[in-house]
Amino acid sequence: MKLLTFYSEGKLKPGVLTERGILDISGSYPTMLEAIERYRGLDEFLEFALEEVSDFFLEPRDVTLGPAIDCAEKIVCVGLNYKKHAEESGMSAPDRPVLFSKYRNSLSGSGGTVVIPREAKQVDYEAELAIVIGKEAKNVAEAAAADYIFGYCAANDLSERAFQFRSGQWLLGKSLDGFCPIGPYIVTANEIEDPNKLRIRSSVNGEVRQDSNTNDMIFKCETLVSYISHYMTLKPGDIILTGTPEGVALGYPEDRRPWLQDGDVVTVEIEGLGSLTTHMEAK
Repeated sequence: MKLLTFYSEGKLKPGVLTERGILDISGSYPTMLEAIERYRGLDEFLEFALEEVSDFFLEPRDVTLGPAIDCAEKIVCVGLNYKKHAEESGMSAPDRPVLFSKYRNSLSGSGGTVVIPREAKQVDYEAELAIVIGKEAKNVAEAAAADYIFGYCAANDLSERAFQFRSGQWLLGKSLDGFCPIGPYIVTANEIEDPNKLRIRSSVNGEVRQDSNTNDMIFKCETLVSYISHYMTLKPGDIILTGTPEGVALGYPEDRRPWLQDGDVVTVEIEGLGSLTTHMEAK
C-alpha cells in the first residue's frame, strides 16, 4: 500500500494512492498517525472503497502533496552510513551509528519548493532511504526489528555545509525550513522484499549525481532500529533517515563543488519507492 498526504482546503490530509487515483481517507482516518496505528482496518477500508463508486478518489496530477509522513515525534538521522560516502568525506567508517536530528519544520513534500536562505552558499543534496516506525519500539532485538517498521520512503537530507560545520554540532545545517523533503509516498514494509538491497539515485536538473545501492550501508535498517531503540523509545510515525551514498557535492574537489542554486530541481529515486522532486528557490 502507498500512503501519502495532500493539501485540501488549507489542511494536510492523509490518502492512499490506488489505480483509481488518490483515495481521501481523512473522513475515517483524520491523520497519518491514525492510518499507521489502525493499518489493519485501513486495509479493509481500502478494499471496500475500490469496490464501490466513490467521490473520494482524486486525480493525482490535481493534488499538491505534503511530506509523506508529517506526524513525526522524532526525525533521527544517520551520518556516514555508506562505505563509499565515508571514503569521499575523508572519514573513517564508524564503529557505531552516528546519530543526529532534524526537526518537523524541515519536512516538505514531493514537488514542493524549498527556499535557500540568504546566507546559504553551500547547499547540498543527500538521497536517503527513510524508515517509518509503525509501533512503539524500546530495547528491540535486531532479529525482531523488522516487525516495528511500518514502511519506507525516499528522502533528501538537504544540508547547508557551512552552517553544518560552523560548530561541532550539525543541527543548524540540517534543520532549515523544508530541508527534509520526504515522499512522494510511504510504501508499506510488506511490499519491499529487502530494504537493504535497493538502488538509490539522485539527480540535479537531470544530471545523475548519486547512483548506488542500499547494500553499501554500513549499518542495515534492522540494526539501526534496534540500536536507536536501546537509547530512545521510537514511536509510531517516527522517521529514521539511513544515510546517503557517495556523490554529494561535498565529495567533489573543493574548487568545483556543485552546490545547489536558485532554480535547481533535485530528484531522488529509490527502487520501489517512487520519485521525490524538490525545486530550490533563492530569496
